[in-house]
Amino acid sequence: MDAKGMGSLISGTKGFTLIELLMVVIIVGLLAAIAIPIYRVNIKKVASSEGAALLGTILTAQKVHYSEHNIYTSDENVLMIDLAGNKYFRDFEITHADADGFTAKTSGTSICDGIEVTMVYTNIAGATISYSGF
Repeated sequence: MDAKGMGSLISGTKGFTLIELLMVVIIVGLLAAIAIPIYRVNIKKVASSEGAALLGTILTAQKVHYSEHNIYTSDENVLMIDLAGNKYFRDFEITHADADGFTAKTSGTSICDGIEVTMVYTNIAGATISYSGF
């Protein structure tokens, strides 16, 4: 084959060039760099809903205690809350309790490490849940 025949053989092949493949890899890498941190934050937010559910259980138990004693309790053991099914929020603390309301908080573990969910409940305003640590 002569040089002219070889050139026509190469130009007739189909496929992607190395530059085109490199550009695709760079674009996919950029998209992953943007999406992965957002995904992780959203996973933490979803998992922190377990903390809000735990505080809802505490609220129910506190209302039962209040109906029997006309005061909310700061003793976690009196509420007899079972934490066995919780994966990320395995303990709680009641920081304030009196006849007008209470404050309870729970801290996350594992992927929720550093996240704290707090509930402030008053007889007048009801419950307010706040999150910190995202």
